[in-house]
Amino acid sequence: MLHLEHSWSWLAVMVGVLLGARPSACRDLSGSRPNILLLMADDFGIGDIGCYGNNSIRTPNIDRLAEDGVMLTQHIAAASVCTPSRAAFLTGRYPLRSGMVSSNGYRVLQWTGVSGGLPTNETTFAKILKDRGYATGLIGKWHLGLNCESSNDHCHHPLNHGFDHFYGMPFSMMGDCIHWELSEKRAGMEHKLNVCFQIMAFAALTLTAGKLTHLTSGSWTPVVWSTIAATLLFVTSYSIGVLIVHADCFLMRNHTITEQPMHFQRTTSLILKEVSSFVQRNKHRPFLLFVSFLHVHTPLITTEKFRGKSAHGLYGDNTEEMDWMVGQILDTLDMEGLTNSTLVYFTSDHGGSLEAQLGKEQYGGWNGIYKGGKGMGGWEGGIRVPGIFRWPGVLQAGRVIHEPTSLMDVFPTVVQLGGGEVPQDRVTDGRDLLPLLLGTAQHSDHEFLLHYCENFLHAARWRQRDGGRLWKVHYMTPLFHPEGAGACYGRGVCPCSGDQVAHHNPPLLFDLSRDPSEAHALTPDTEPSFYHVMDTVARAVEEHRRTLIPVPLQLDTLGNIWRPWLQPCCGQFPLCWCDREGDPR
Repeated sequence: MLHLEHSWSWLAVMVGVLLGARPSACRDLSGSRPNILLLMADDFGIGDIGCYGNNSIRTPNIDRLAEDGVMLTQHIAAASVCTPSRAAFLTGRYPLRSGMVSSNGYRVLQWTGVSGGLPTNETTFAKILKDRGYATGLIGKWHLGLNCESSNDHCHHPLNHGFDHFYGMPFSMMGDCIHWELSEKRAGMEHKLNVCFQIMAFAALTLTAGKLTHLTSGSWTPVVWSTIAATLLFVTSYSIGVLIVHADCFLMRNHTITEQPMHFQRTTSLILKEVSSFVQRNKHRPFLLFVSFLHVHTPLITTEKFRGKSAHGLYGDNTEEMDWMVGQILDTLDMEGLTNSTLVYFTSDHGGSLEAQLGKEQYGGWNGIYKGGKGMGGWEGGIRVPGIFRWPGVLQAGRVIHEPTSLMDVFPTVVQLGGGEVPQDRVTDGRDLLPLLLGTAQHSDHEFLLHYCENFLHAARWRQRDGGRLWKVHYMTPLFHPEGAGACYGRGVCPCSGDQVAHHNPPLLFDLSRDPSEAHALTPDTEPSFYHVMDTVARAVEEHRRTLIPVPLQLDTLGNIWRPWLQPCCGQFPLCWCDREGDPR
């Protein structure tokens, strides 16, 4: 029955097109119920795609999507790091509303075995479309939590947030998965453990010497315990890397661990196989498939077929492999006859990482003309991302839209396309993109967009309706290191608060419509509208703050500390190992 409903509804749209209605004139698509394919890259710079101006990295398949669809040039992530950005994408709400931020420097979920994660009372577009009869799948990266109280309660699991099927990494790809020199947490933990070991070893030696020379009296118990502690710290410092690999770098299918740790050279083929299988299983009913690539996050795991083939080292190789994966997925739609009945969307969760460097080698993305990158709350390079929609026969091919849009807009857009309703019991910050994509609206519904770094408001933008200027106000910006650099080199990511962040009074003001690189801050002397813009944005910020309801911050210390009893383990903890992907059964 679902298959017939899907076929007839799609046929109705196509008949309208064949009878002469231009794609951009199709105003009511609520009954069309297309398949929805969402493609999200990880840490991908907007300047690394051909259709966005790059001429040295080959991205023919992503470029083909843009040629056949609609390209957004002012598409904005709700956060400049993974976990909060993805939470906002799935819920259509600023991550502060769901508590998917921190206040103390924990920018993302730090381990798989933590209690923090996307709260169960949040509603994702997958949950709504599942209730409307869609098959819903997530393949790839999750990074929004897993368990709350035990290692298998799966309270934050994708299957508890509306997805029928999950295959991928519950956590995130990271350099520590292969003991890479660019380390997210291993190197820092090893250093702290070594310092503690040295202190405890010195204490044990001092106490032992005191006892042997009769300078101290009393029991040998402190000597024994300090020696045990020093030994444990020494062993832990040398085994922490192995622990991280087994604790975070594994694959799951639904609730079952299939590979712990991962065999990375076959991960790409496994993901493509899973995508093809999902499409084939569900081609006779409407489906929502979210393909969340592990590319192009460090350590840039790339198969031999693509290594050394690009002009931009390992990062370029990894990018070109991801583009090939996009092509393989689009070919799957073609082979199953689903291209014309599928809305395809491509984006990145945030901008490329500028600090991902080793010596002279750059392992992070390029953000084009835009200032800053991953982790920088307000600067454009961290939050401006690609946004491409393709729906043959419905969306006019080759259109380019220069209006402010947000990753949060995907929520109401796909919900309404799938015949669902946007929840009315909460604030939804995303706006339906269909009128803009179809050409029935000329301007974005976003007059203001706010840019948070953790729970700190760093910047805000205003699309001035009368005059068309796009203003950006910065209240806080990170202090780049070394001075004069364009990033926070020497640390993994720029901070959101503290003494390494500048507070601006008056705030910095840029006119993005004339200065998209944010190179020239305006002043009352150079911009007559300076105070008017500041007052207008300040009122919008205050109005926004009145809509905020305090909620527990999922990424703060309490929810972001590794807890052994929450650790998923394929086997008896701590012997977490299995390879069901290689099992012929």
